Amino acid sequence: MANHKSSLKRIRSNAAKRLRNRYQAKTTRNAIKKLRASATKADAAPLLTKVISMLDRLAKKNVIHKNKASNNKSKLTKFVNTLS
Repeated sequence: MANHKSSLKRIRSNAAKRLRNRYQAKTTRNAIKKLRASATKADAAPLLTKVISMLDRLAKKNVIHKNKASNNKSKLTKFVNTLS
């Protein structure tokens, strides 16, 4: 167990950040699944902008790597463009 006040606080804040990061990452993954399940371009287009925004936010906060966010955005954009 930690002995210093600052390290105890760091443990608490890390736990809170971990929960927040996991929540945001899971929410983004669910949004991606919902986007991939959409059948028409009209349904997918508004979802795509939201998902891209979520991915950019996660990459900015280093929850996911920036290249992973970029790859996901590229693949999802290609997917939406193939829909009719």
